[in-house]
Amino acid sequence: MCLAIPAKVLKVQGDVAKVDFGQGVARDVNVMLVEARVGEYVLVHAGYAIQVIDREAAEETLRLWEEILKYE
Repeated sequence: MCLAIPAKVLKVQGDVAKVDFGQGVARDVNVMLVEARVGEYVLVHAGYAIQVIDREAAEETLRLWEEILKYE
């Protein structure tokens, strides 16, 4: 099974973007597979953005992750 986490694109420089996974967790990811723009959300798997997704879907997924992690 593969796992991809939504993140908001903060900055794009060439094939690398700084993305925010929420709660202050920001990382650099490779965006060579998608056309990501600042302010959009992407699904990140193994350091690569693999798909651009809409804000509503990203926020709902992040909300569900927060809920799941709260009970661990």
